[in-house]
Amino acid sequence: MTQNKTIRSFVLRQGRVSNAQRRACETLLPKHGIAFSDKQICLDDCFGRSAPKILEIGFGMGETTATIAQTHPGNDYLAIEVHTPGVGSLLNQIETLELKNLRIIQHDAVEVLQHMLPMECLDGIHIFFPDPWPKAKHNKRRLIQPALVSCLCQHLKAGGYIHTATDWEEYAEQMLAVLSNEPQLENTAADYAPRPDYRPLTKFEQRGLKLGHGVWDMVFVKK
Repeated sequence: MTQNKTIRSFVLRQGRVSNAQRRACETLLPKHGIAFSDKQICLDDCFGRSAPKILEIGFGMGETTATIAQTHPGNDYLAIEVHTPGVGSLLNQIETLELKNLRIIQHDAVEVLQHMLPMECLDGIHIFFPDPWPKAKHNKRRLIQPALVSCLCQHLKAGGYIHTATDWEEYAEQMLAVLSNEPQLENTAADYAPRPDYRPLTKFEQRGLKLGHGVWDMVFVKK
């Protein structure tokens, strides 16, 4: 194993893909997606306008992503996900809601950052409920690690923000430590932040809160 180990933002665990999701990927991804490239892209050209650009890494089935894009039409959202069921689901939501401010890249987020996104092009970054990898031997697979956070900061404008959320307390503690130790970032709260109004509660989250489960949001800004 070399010292320059590649950052990996996911482990591919492909679930069942429905016919509707597969059809959406075949017919709608060319319309609402951006193909991976090893060349930098201009986000204003991709969206056809100049507006604040928000990156989301790992959007699951896309309900939160679609809701945020729908309720904040003044922002443009670039959503990255590797899993086909979620990509197909969000594509169908984009089409149904007629969203013009949301694009999808189905690829590893780290390679997108390294090859496609210019430096300081983003106004915000969302990472909501990433896989907690709860077993101690799997903690190294967690997305929020110092190397990735440093990489994210390179693409964030001064004053831009990184917003993470998790329902695993131990992962929240790790996230808070990693983000706090990044010299380019400053916490907007003493530790954990109140949930910003723009992040809607998911059905899963609402169910967990009723059962007494905690949710921890962290919002840091680039100095």
